[in-house]
Amino acid sequence: MKVLLIEDEPKMVRSLKKGLEEHSIIVDTADDGFKGRQLAESNNYTVIISDIVLPEISGLELVRTLRENGNHTPVILLTALGQTEDKVTGFEAGADDYLTKPFEFRELLVRVRALARRSVDTYQSEHVLRYAGLEMNLGSKEFFRENRKIQLTPREFALMEYLMRNPGRVISKTEIAERVWNLHFDTGTNFVEVYVNFLRKKVEKGFDKKLIHTQFKTGYIFREKE
Repeated sequence: MKVLLIEDEPKMVRSLKKGLEEHSIIVDTADDGFKGRQLAESNNYTVIISDIVLPEISGLELVRTLRENGNHTPVILLTALGQTEDKVTGFEAGADDYLTKPFEFRELLVRVRALARRSVDTYQSEHVLRYAGLEMNLGSKEFFRENRKIQLTPREFALMEYLMRNPGRVISKTEIAERVWNLHFDTGTNFVEVYVNFLRKKVEKGFDKKLIHTQFKTGYIFREKE
């Protein structure tokens, strides 16, 4: 496994690099967003770990640029900000996970390994998913409904993929948070509802059939009919 660590605090860089290397993970480092982007664009990494507040280019801008250029390497954002709105902003930029400082190293390690496994699983899974007029190409990251192309953010794409892999089954908000984003679900936030609503606006607006149904006090079910 090869990881790119983008962080401008020398003490944290030394600590995280040492910890990751002790678990047989190769680590490249950059102390600003510009250098980090150059490394990310010229090398193949299993996971990228980036602070949000960086010199030159912010972590958010870095992720947006990588996604716009077709780089889908999983990204974990590190930040001292912990509000739900900040997390939504990070995920909308294209991040795959979000860790608030301070954190325990073992938590970071678990998330790095989870993203690495998910990346391999997706690569080995079927190339195209189809259901009820929907078509999702996992290779090109394209999504269609009734042959109409719909642009999804990386987070929306991941949620849509999970729903398409689990049709006809009630899925709780906790399961979505943990299985799609590797996050502990905080019942005091509306994070999952926000992303479900994003999907509904893009995937259901203008179409007769609704596919994402709310199960009261339970979660959601993805199916063609109520």
